[in-house]
Amino acid sequence: MHVWIQSDQHQYLHDDPACDCIVHWDDAPRGTPFHLPTVPRLLVQIHRCRGDEAFFVALESARRQGFIDDAGLRWLRRTLNARGRRLVEFSRSDSDSGLESLVRLRLRAHGWKIRTQLRVVATGRVDLLIDGWLIVEADGGANHEAPSHRHKDLVRDANAASWGHATLRFDYAMIVHDWDLVERAIVGTMSRRP
Repeated sequence: MHVWIQSDQHQYLHDDPACDCIVHWDDAPRGTPFHLPTVPRLLVQIHRCRGDEAFFVALESARRQGFIDDAGLRWLRRTLNARGRRLVEFSRSDSDSGLESLVRLRLRAHGWKIRTQLRVVATGRVDLLIDGWLIVEADGGANHEAPSHRHKDLVRDANAASWGHATLRFDYAMIVHDWDLVERAIVGTMSRRP
């Protein structure tokens, strides 16, 4: 459990050794005792506590859902360290899932042009399109496990291939827990592009 505490509040020690809550101190403006922090302030705490990837995924989700506006983005740029500011600059509002955001972030070092949620001829909307050629689908379990969904995905991939696109599909477990394999597959496929 994460607990937000304003900087002028007291911290009470827990007598329960099983308590493993994480305390976040902050210089937020004074509010009521049950005042909730703003989304930009929560994002700063995520960056400090969970690091770049968790922050980036949360930031793009907040942007996609309209939970952060231009003023909030400006505040983030002023508040975060240089690494965090670069992530704000790299972020967009068109990613449809945290998996898509994570893949795009992890691939940025390769310098490819990566577009998200783009319509491709005869295929429909794709999760990511790398350099106008390689389609990468980040398949969350709920939308792609049923046999009817699997068939639909195969038809989409065949249509994409008929128009000269290659398609790679990865599920949550691969992206989150076996990234080295995912990256090798993408790099290897990109090395063979026409």
